[in-house]
Amino acid sequence: MTKIKESSTNFANKKALSDECPEVYTSNIIGGQWALAICCYLVNGKMRFGELKKRLHNITERMLTLQLRRLEEDKIITRTVFAEVPPRVEYELTEIGYKLKPIILEFEKWGLEHRALVEKESHNKH
Repeated sequence: MTKIKESSTNFANKKALSDECPEVYTSNIIGGQWALAICCYLVNGKMRFGELKKRLHNITERMLTLQLRRLEEDKIITRTVFAEVPPRVEYELTEIGYKLKPIILEFEKWGLEHRALVEKESHNKH
């Protein structure tokens, strides 16, 4: 996961668009397959790292760690470490993170409708 250089035109364009359009701002935070998928699982409650890893079959531990850190920095999730042996860590959506629930449900609804439309059109062509 590479960061965009702050001096690049791409960064300037992304920032300007994000500043002008709240939808783009939101997309920059939860966009990308992993961040949104993590939020989808956490919308149902707290989960441990291992539970998330099991649900997200193809994600590497490193990528999961990076995504969780980024979501924590963006105030979407909280990380709670329990002083136990072995240590237990739980991730949970923050108050603003839980406000994503209706949006995630709408994404799901739209995705199912769109997939059905595409599959219907594909089936009709054959």
